[in-house]
Amino acid sequence: MSNPANLQLTQSGELRHFLTAEGLDRLMLERILDTADSFVVIGHQEVKKVPLLRGRTVVNLFFENSTRTRSTFELAAQRLSADVLTLDIKTSATSKGESLLDTLRNLRAMHSDMFVIRHGDSGAAHFIAQQVTPDVAIINAGDGRHAHPTQAMLDMLTIRRHKGKFEPLSVAIVGDIMHSRVARDQIHALKTLGCKDIRLVGPNTLMPNYIDSMGVSIHTDMNQGIDGVDVVIMLRLQTERMAAAFLPSAGEYFRLYGLTRQRLKQAKPDAIVMHPGPINRGIEIESAVADGPQSMILNQVGYGIAVRMAIMSMAMSGQIQQRQASASNPLSAEKRS
Repeated sequence: MSNPANLQLTQSGELRHFLTAEGLDRLMLERILDTADSFVVIGHQEVKKVPLLRGRTVVNLFFENSTRTRSTFELAAQRLSADVLTLDIKTSATSKGESLLDTLRNLRAMHSDMFVIRHGDSGAAHFIAQQVTPDVAIINAGDGRHAHPTQAMLDMLTIRRHKGKFEPLSVAIVGDIMHSRVARDQIHALKTLGCKDIRLVGPNTLMPNYIDSMGVSIHTDMNQGIDGVDVVIMLRLQTERMAAAFLPSAGEYFRLYGLTRQRLKQAKPDAIVMHPGPINRGIEIESAVADGPQSMILNQVGYGIAVRMAIMSMAMSGQIQQRQASASNPLSAEKRS
C-alpha cells in the first residue's frame, strides 16, 4: 500500500479522508487532539450543537455490527449540524444483489458529502477513497484487522487529558493484538506522539507478525508486562475473528491475562485503565477494575464523540478545499473524472 498520508491529505497538507493513523505526522495528530479538546465542553452545554457541517450530508455505512462506534458517529455528525443517514445494510439493496460499488455511486449521486464506513475487509476504506468516491470524505470506522483510527485517537485524547505529555509514559496494550484493528493504530499514534515505552502483552498465539518492525516490546507474562506502567489498555478477545484454537479456554485466559485489582498493583499507583469495548467482564477485566476509580472506560466513550466531531469537521474542510482546487485546475479535474 502506498504512503497513506498521500491519500488522506490535500496538496496543502489538510485532512480530507481519515483512514489510518499511519503516515500522519505529529502535528496533524496534535491538531486532531486540540480540535477534539475544544469540542469536549459542547457535551456539557445545554445546546449541544455547532454549525460546522450545516447543509452537509453524512452517510453511515456499517457492514459490521456496532453499537458504540455507530452511535457516537451519529451523535458527532448531529452535533455538527449535519444531515445524517444511517444505512441498514441488512435491508439495503446490497442484500438484494446490488454491488457495493453501485450502492456507493448511488449515494454519491444523492450529493452525499461524507461516508463513515465500517467493513469486514481490510483496506476497504482505502479502496473506496482511492478508487470509488475520491471526492467524498471517507472516515474509516474500522476495516477488518487493519485499522480503527478514530478509536485510537479517542484513546490518545483520553491519555493526554489524564496524563499530559506522551514522552515519559509507559503504555501496555494487553490481549488480542492479532485480531485487533485498533492496536496497530494505537501503536502508530503513540509512537508518533512521542511515547518511547510501548509494551504489547499477551500470549504468543495472539501476537501478529507485523509487530516485529514496530519498535515495541513484547511480553507474554502479564505481571512483567504491566510492571510500572502509566497506562493499561485492555483489548477485547475477538473470538468472531478466530478461525482456530488460539486459546485453551476463557477461564485460562483470565487467569493469565485478565486485569484484576491484585494484578493492577503491578502498575503505577496512579495508572489509568482503558478498554475500547465492548467489555467481556470476567474474561479480559474484573468488574471491580472496570468500574473502579482508575477506569477511564466511560470517559473514552464521551471523548469519542469529541474526537469524531474533530475528524469529521477537519476532513470536510479539507475535502471542500480539494474540490475547490480541482475546480480551479482543469487538468486536475479531468484527471479526477
